[in-house]
Amino acid sequence: MNLRIEKIKDNPVNSLRRAGYIFQRKEGEEMIFIRPFSASGFPRFHIYAKIENFQLMLNIHLDVKKETYGKETRHHGEYKNEGILAEEVERIKKFLE
Repeated sequence: MNLRIEKIKDNPVNSLRRAGYIFQRKEGEEMIFIRPFSASGFPRFHIYAKIENFQLMLNIHLDVKKETYGKETRHHGEYKNEGILAEEVERIKKFLE
């Protein structure tokens, strides 16, 4: 699910940390954050964030479990704006807007 924050109040890294997210790494223009539910690391919310035209662009999804490898890589995630993901998006907005 994509989310656009037009008026950023604070540094996005600090705001997402206050919202409970952990900075993982930076890949090019994108910063990657996670918010795990348990010590095992899964399930977890996963955010790809970047600043574009003075706006914060977030791509957020829920990783239900770790990806599996074999002949094909399978990513076990939830991407629709419903249920727990919709609730998390509203919670994040409160920290960022």
